[in-house]
Amino acid sequence: MSARCQLTGAQPVFGNRVSHSHRRTRRRWDPNIQSRRYWVPSENRHVRLTLSTRAIKTIDKIGIEAAVARIRARGERI
Repeated sequence: MSARCQLTGAQPVFGNRVSHSHRRTRRRWDPNIQSRRYWVPSENRHVRLTLSTRAIKTIDKIGIEAAVARIRARGERI
């Protein structure tokens, strides 16, 4: 499973780990990615989405139909 959200496009961010002596090494921050299955009434089927937790809250607010429309508008296949 890739560390990329299908709705928001959230993906890993890179930066530096800084030690006590101030030496810097590269690190990454991964988004909290979850796999969720939603029922889409208009298509009469379930869809499995790879979402960040922020996107799950967004779907709770705007609804799955609007979220699927946004994902398709980005050109992603569901």
